[in-house]
Amino acid sequence: MTEPMRPTPSPQAPAAPPRAASQMNWQVGLAVLVAAAILPFFLKNFVVFQITMVMIYAIAIIGLNLLTGFNGQFSLGHAAFYAIGAYTAAILMDKFDVSYVWTLPLAGLVSFVFGYLFGLPALRLEGIYLALATFGLSVAAPQLLKLSPFEHWTGGVQGIVLMKPDAPFGLPLNSDRWLYFFTLAVGALMTWMALNLVNSRTGRAMMAIRDNPIAARALGVDAPRYKALTFGVSAMYTGVAGALGAIVIAFVAPDSFTLLLSVSLLVGLVVGGVGWIPGAIFGALFVSFVPNIAESLSKGLSGAFYGAILLVVIYLAPSGVAGLFRAAMIRLKTKKAQGRTA
Repeated sequence: MTEPMRPTPSPQAPAAPPRAASQMNWQVGLAVLVAAAILPFFLKNFVVFQITMVMIYAIAIIGLNLLTGFNGQFSLGHAAFYAIGAYTAAILMDKFDVSYVWTLPLAGLVSFVFGYLFGLPALRLEGIYLALATFGLSVAAPQLLKLSPFEHWTGGVQGIVLMKPDAPFGLPLNSDRWLYFFTLAVGALMTWMALNLVNSRTGRAMMAIRDNPIAARALGVDAPRYKALTFGVSAMYTGVAGALGAIVIAFVAPDSFTLLLSVSLLVGLVVGGVGWIPGAIFGALFVSFVPNIAESLSKGLSGAFYGAILLVVIYLAPSGVAGLFRAAMIRLKTKKAQGRTA
């Protein structure tokens, strides 16, 4: 009697990282935070301001990464959510004298509501159609902010001028350095929250919808609810980044939140690595400094140089910095394995 054919075992999912690797990640993260805390004391005020903006863009890119990298929804409209957060903070500070600290959770909440409400009708759209809908949102937002019915609140085309907050408790820091540390604390908190979200049950459901929506529904995942909530959470991150940007720059105006900002965030996402949270800081560095480098090469052809640099980066690292990091880790493991067998 022949033995029945046994099914071929499916490949197992990668095991969770060991405790030693987890401890190393925490140690590396702590070392980065300590270095970031020391850095501003050796830099000029303008450079401190630039690095603060890098951290703000990194928070916004993390929000876009949660939506696109981990849930598979494409967006060209995150400049609108950035504007919502920025104007929420600016109006609360200018009209209601709310402390800048409390504007962040309120801006995040307002942006979450807008993102969730926009995500509900967008559930019927996928791929290029969703991109087109978010493109329309990004184009319409600056024009809506200029309308005369909202001018009392938004300042119209003139925008809103704010005052940079001073360091509390009599700390011997100027405004730029204090806002650097404030942004660093907020960025570290939101990065930690994003990492926990991605590694949670909700994060696994988000990625299941991205990888195979039909299989996810068959396993009981409520795809419409998770997609709408992910849109809201992504908008919340971008809104908090917008609020921080308004506080740091001390000025908001409709023309600061055009489609170019949405495209820049998307570029930062791709350069840093889609689906890799730490890549946001590398993408933010690219978005912040490469345009300045291109303009220093030639003011008349800055756009051409920027495009050429971007093409070279995408050609050499099609998966962004995340791909380079993974390749380096694979080579390191291979060398260690060869050293053991030698």
